[in-house]
Amino acid sequence: MNSVPPLILASASPRRLELLKSLGLEFSVITSTVAELHDETLAAGDICRINAERKATEIAELNPEAVVIGADTLVTLDGRIFGKPKSPEDAREILARLSGKEHQVATGLCLLHRAGERRESFVDYTRVKFKPLTPETIKDYIRAVPVLDKAGAYGIQERGELLVEEISGSFSNVMGLPIEKLAPALKLWGYSPRSR
Repeated sequence: MNSVPPLILASASPRRLELLKSLGLEFSVITSTVAELHDETLAAGDICRINAERKATEIAELNPEAVVIGADTLVTLDGRIFGKPKSPEDAREILARLSGKEHQVATGLCLLHRAGERRESFVDYTRVKFKPLTPETIKDYIRAVPVLDKAGAYGIQERGELLVEEISGSFSNVMGLPIEKLAPALKLWGYSPRSR
């Protein structure tokens, strides 16, 4: 269908890129440079949705004819929000806190078409239970996986078996792009995502 606007992913995440590619759609990537909101008084889902909207808005302002996808992912445990770690030491502390516990992963998504004056935002949640982690396991994981660009200091698709005991909800949501929600939304916007 040629009548649909070009699609832009406003994220540099290689995981989001791979997940969107899996839907068989043509799209380009333009990374948002907008500062992410960090506000402990808001729920993680609200922060993710606001950040996704801000990222999409920044790129849509420059590309009003395109439909822009903005996304943001956060990890929460006992009301505490974990974004990307600031250092390997910070990553070690985050993984030690998540050890043996169940946490929640929230991803906010925003589809925005400036020229068409259309916007849709939603948040998806997945529960992830970690195995009890020894300091040695945490050290091995940080050595094996580049964790500094990952919310909660881990990527479930990269050596996730070292950390994860069970997952309840969307696996792709934990990777940063809930395909099960995005694909039907894109269909309603006129795109033809491949079934997975």
